[in-house]
Amino acid sequence: MNAGWLLFQIAVGLGILTLLFLSQRFWHRAIWRFASHLRSAWMRVALRLVWLGVLALMVAAFVDAARMRQSHDFHFRGPILLAAGLWFSSALFAYLAVKAIHGVERLWRWIHWSALKLAPAGKPPHPAAPEIVKDPSRRYFFRTATFLAGTAPFLTAVYGFAAERLRYRTLRVEVPVPNLPPALDGLRIAQLSDIHLSGFMTREDLRRAVDMANELGADLAVVTGDFITGAADPLADCIEELRGLRAPLGIWGCNGNHEIYARAEDAAQGLFAQAGMKLLRQENVQLAFRGAPFNLIGVDYQRERGPNGRRLKMLSHVEPLVRRDMPNIVLSHNPNSFTRAAELGIELTLAGHTHGGQVQVEILDHSFSPARFITDYIAGLFQRPLFAPAVNTLGGPQLLLANAATSGLASLYVNRGLGTVGAPVRLGVPPEITLLVLRRA
Repeated sequence: MNAGWLLFQIAVGLGILTLLFLSQRFWHRAIWRFASHLRSAWMRVALRLVWLGVLALMVAAFVDAARMRQSHDFHFRGPILLAAGLWFSSALFAYLAVKAIHGVERLWRWIHWSALKLAPAGKPPHPAAPEIVKDPSRRYFFRTATFLAGTAPFLTAVYGFAAERLRYRTLRVEVPVPNLPPALDGLRIAQLSDIHLSGFMTREDLRRAVDMANELGADLAVVTGDFITGAADPLADCIEELRGLRAPLGIWGCNGNHEIYARAEDAAQGLFAQAGMKLLRQENVQLAFRGAPFNLIGVDYQRERGPNGRRLKMLSHVEPLVRRDMPNIVLSHNPNSFTRAAELGIELTLAGHTHGGQVQVEILDHSFSPARFITDYIAGLFQRPLFAPAVNTLGGPQLLLANAATSGLASLYVNRGLGTVGAPVRLGVPPEITLLVLRRA
């Protein structure tokens, strides 16, 4: 393994663990101090014992889940994990927000003290200078800001969990496809992605999404990976619910990265087959709509780096599967495979993986999403010239424009998914069921 890449992974992991530890220590001390101000001794003891018991229960649930045991007892562990996920994620963001306010306060005090020290020689400092630094209104302002910064993440997380996480929506998106035969114009594809059936996503929730997808009246239904989150999650239950999808051209899917983590890629393929569906793994199938054929390709999760940290060539085994006599659609969980798909001449890529970031914040007409750290393709429709090099080293924009003019544009649609990972929260990114309608470009 590349030593630099290994050190980077270790540094990132240690950084995350350190932040989690610091945030928990911060709130542990805050609760302990709050208890110390209670007048009743038995209330102080009771509050501290309750806090220690809750913390121990959440840690035990996380440790049990990390062991990836094949246990489906969600009646006990699921609610605890849900509460723990909300607590740890909210506590982390609240800790960072409080520390940011403290940093601003220290900076304010430093600026004012510096102004006092830099007063011209022989000129006495302003008589009100000490009062400026010790201004009660300033202290009240920063105390209020600290309180709001500490409570807002918890309130926001509860809203994101209780409201937006389950506010499913259907989106209709028309996708221009170059050289699309007239008969395929209007082909409707229903897409589900990133279900993550677990303690945070129940069978009833998935069944509701399947019913909504069926109401769209699609000709073809696809599921682009991440059926579960970990090995302890009920993969069979997820696929049994997906069996309820209805589409004349069948139900097709591909594996996601969480099938790799759960070592469930083969199991998912077998369960799909038992349910009368097909999970495509580096393979293709020709389907026909109104007599016109198209080529559907599916691949397992496309890794971007190998164990040694070196970049991998994505869709490396797909080139022989691409047809030049009919349109191509590829199911690839990772949206970062799009540039390679366009280079291969694949007209449409359907992906997921990002969850749209799960949280999206609008500030001054700019959107901020955590998914930006892993991809430029966060959610929605993207286009790129067909046959343009995946790594564009020659020709620059002129080459891309020339490719677009002569060959048309390949399209990518990134589904925002149904489930969640990490914090069971969605904010500004509601779960999505998509109806894609192919149109002649």
